[in-house]
Amino acid sequence: MDSTDITPSAAWSTTSWRGHVAHQQPAWPDAAAHQAVVDRLATMPPLVFAGEARELTDQLAAVARGEAFLLQAGDCAESFETSADSIRDRLRVILQMAVVLTYYTGVPVVKVGRIAGQFAKPRSSDTETVDGVELPSFRGHIINDTAFTHGDRLPDPERLITAYNRAASTLNLLRAFTKGGFASLSSVHQWNREFVADSPAGRRYETMADEIDRAVQFMEACGISGETLAELRQVDFYTSHEALLLGYEEALTRQDSLTGGWYDCSAHMLWIGERTRQPDGAHVEFLRGVNNPIGCKVGPTATAEELLALCEALDPERTPGRLTFVTRMGANKVVDLLPPLLSAVSDAGHQLVWACDPMHGNTFTADDGHKTRHFDDVLAEVSGFFAAHRFAGTNPGGVHLELTGDDVTECLGGGAEVLTEDLASRYETMCDPRLNGTQSVDLAFRLAELLRDSPSSGT
Repeated sequence: MDSTDITPSAAWSTTSWRGHVAHQQPAWPDAAAHQAVVDRLATMPPLVFAGEARELTDQLAAVARGEAFLLQAGDCAESFETSADSIRDRLRVILQMAVVLTYYTGVPVVKVGRIAGQFAKPRSSDTETVDGVELPSFRGHIINDTAFTHGDRLPDPERLITAYNRAASTLNLLRAFTKGGFASLSSVHQWNREFVADSPAGRRYETMADEIDRAVQFMEACGISGETLAELRQVDFYTSHEALLLGYEEALTRQDSLTGGWYDCSAHMLWIGERTRQPDGAHVEFLRGVNNPIGCKVGPTATAEELLALCEALDPERTPGRLTFVTRMGANKVVDLLPPLLSAVSDAGHQLVWACDPMHGNTFTADDGHKTRHFDDVLAEVSGFFAAHRFAGTNPGGVHLELTGDDVTECLGGGAEVLTEDLASRYETMCDPRLNGTQSVDLAFRLAELLRDSPSSGT
């Protein structure tokens, strides 16, 4: 068996999760109809391939060693109605951010999208009530719809097939963009120059953009064209989503013909959410047996004992790059709560990737009733994340962001200064507020400043 493949320490199968408590699963009105759809999915081609997942594990191992930086970003919850232009613009923003971060970390940036599968969302309540009417909560387009009617909110298993087809078409588009010259360094650099020229915050970054410009000119003078660099380093783009809907994930899990290991072929990387990370729960049971790189969200209530139990379940062989902890503590808590967790895991010998999700711990309701986040809080949590790692002597591996390339007004602040009165004008998310394209690239430059001013940050 390939050295990157794990061997579960106890009996595991693609269906063994069914013997454990599975949180956040919809109440399918017809269990037989749901199983019939799962059986159909099991006959369909894989969306990604085992070799690609192994490549990502290798790249994440470099992140764990401090030799690369992880940028994981994308939509909060993907819509079945997402256009090709929106997918392109989301990819463009991630590539823009990656070029800035690559220059200032001095290491490759591993680019992983929350895309081509992020269709399901956990919810704090199974139902919601509007004007005295109680209906099932919206759980993502893979399950039901946003419209507040009984028919729209009823879980429909046929949506799993639609989700598979949408993921396949999105992956096809992403591969065309990343292989067809769209992601060339010269193109991405020009996009960043346009951002600097057009953004209200652009003047702040003009010096940094000039530095990157000189570096690109130097490489071209040496005979290394932007197109050549793109062929070498700018085309690796991986997909990820929360592995929430276990029937869907089971159906797309395949045994690799080369290694004999099992891979969840719905995405290159899967993660477990804060609400479903019980060490003895169904989600951990399922993902401990697949060989994809696995992420796990870690909130402010997490204890060292819980994280060590997750490490033993998901990373028993202490394989670098296998497991990523994505911390979501909140800007005011991260410096105090994170260092003891970092030390406990490090002392146990696990070579994890630690990534910062500065979005979920900083959500609040604005005066006008919209759920939002403030750019300054997002930046503050990332800054605290770096500070916590410096204190613990560990490596801050990357960031995990909810963003879109669309010109939405969902998060406050940023260089374009979205105000509370602006929120209603272009508030388009189906669930949580996202950074827009300008705020996202603005954040990349702010991160670059943090990395430049903090050489001991581990990258």
